[in-house]
Amino acid sequence: MPALKNRMIFISHAWSYNEHYWTLVNWFNEEPNFSWSNCSVPSHDALPDKTSRGLSDGMTRQISPAQVVLVLGGMYAAHSAWIEYEIKEAQRMNKTIIGIRPWAQERVPQIVQDASVCDPVGWNRASVINAVRLYT
Repeated sequence: MPALKNRMIFISHAWSYNEHYWTLVNWFNEEPNFSWSNCSVPSHDALPDKTSRGLSDGMTRQISPAQVVLVLGGMYAAHSAWIEYEIKEAQRMNKTIIGIRPWAQERVPQIVQDASVCDPVGWNRASVINAVRLYT
């Protein structure tokens, strides 16, 4: 069997909603025949420099090696300056962005819809993993 393609993934998320982040991490870790590296900035492994400049530089460093940036399209994303920064940095670096519509949510912020390479995918394991496989 050939070696698996390792996908470099940055998961954009609000720390106050990190249960979505952990669900995605678990889906990727448990998926058979799926290899990935986590380029994200989770709350348990925060960036050391807490200044605005330090945080933006750190997020840029984390996004840089990623092949794809996943953006959780909760309505909080419409009001998060940091999620907007991550989207704009990913666009500046020509990264593929995939929007994800949280479970039972009808609306996805316009910034996420506009940035996503496809219609935001539904909140289920198969949809998210299939989109990552398709676009990386």
